[in-house]
Amino acid sequence: MSTADTIFALATGAGRSAVAVLRLSGPGCGAVLDRLAGRRPAARMATLRTLRDAAGAALDRALVLWFPGPRSYTGEDAAELHLHGGRAVVAAVSEALVAAGARVAEPGEFTRRAFLHGRMDLTEAEGIADLIEAETEAQRRQALRAEIAAALADGGRGERLREGLDVAILGAPNVGKSSLLNALTGREAAIVSARAGTTRDVVEARFDLAGVPATLADTAGLREGADEIEAEGIRRAHRRGEEADIVLAVFAADTAPDAETLALLARRDCVVVANRCDLAEPAADYAGVVPLRVSARTGTGLAALRARLEEEAERRAGGAALLTRPRHRAALEEVARHLAGAETAPVPELASEGLRAASLALGRLTGRVGVEQVLDVVFGSFCIGK
Repeated sequence: MSTADTIFALATGAGRSAVAVLRLSGPGCGAVLDRLAGRRPAARMATLRTLRDAAGAALDRALVLWFPGPRSYTGEDAAELHLHGGRAVVAAVSEALVAAGARVAEPGEFTRRAFLHGRMDLTEAEGIADLIEAETEAQRRQALRAEIAAALADGGRGERLREGLDVAILGAPNVGKSSLLNALTGREAAIVSARAGTTRDVVEARFDLAGVPATLADTAGLREGADEIEAEGIRRAHRRGEEADIVLAVFAADTAPDAETLALLARRDCVVVANRCDLAEPAADYAGVVPLRVSARTGTGLAALRARLEEEAERRAGGAALLTRPRHRAALEEVARHLAGAETAPVPELASEGLRAASLALGRLTGRVGVEQVLDVVFGSFCIGK
């Protein structure tokens, strides 16, 4: 990957569309425009031009924009070609760009060049990657806020928001766990059957909890005396419950909770759900825990259950959280450790060394010091046109 090359890539979605945008960047960008468009337009002025190949054949009538460096996204000469969105047009213009000396960009190469030319630091580049991948509005806002800050005491909210929460549904067989997953996610993600033991492995579905992405997992029913295959599903259910951020402990309102469910209630950190409240009225409380009354079949109580899950999600992943990646947290923990050492150093020389080490750790966070080993990982996660 050389910054001496002139690169291009499709900056809009693949496939047919009304408009397709090809983005260019590099030292030969102006010369490439001169060859295809006759001459480059005025800086930052959209100009209608006929694009031609090396033989002079017309390729398309397009809007052409010219961004001389350093006032561009990458900090170097750049341009955009706004074409008609047919595949044949994009392919023909791409061939002409290659013939003019440009090459197809690698994933993240535009943003990597912006980083190398000082247009952004590494945390800002990672914020752009998070913005591209954002599934929800809260993720989008977090990506835009990805600035350096001392936010180590956030309980991991940023990482949880970026990666999403895990919500596990646990309970005895045939209490409506699969029906509850389908009702909460609004689609038939799990097979529903009156036969106990239908779910033998974990079934997952993604859903949105007030802007926080979450994975809802339906698990095998917890019971004794299961066969070998079902026993493995139960083992996985227990493990999923131990690893989950939120556990829904479900029992049927028309049947008293069994020993496994009562053991779940004893954890005191579960959201307890009495399903099938359309068939029977559950007890007021179980060992001091008041269940949420729902019916996955009729929809009764589902709004209250979702509201409770949103409260739990807000508690775990809500609020301002600027640390979105383990690398950020590790670097800032190192900064804090060196600063603490400098504060208590017995002699000025040791205090100075602590401050120097803290500065280097900050440099690694922002991408100014010793980050060659992480650049390929960070920018490799981008799409081609970024």
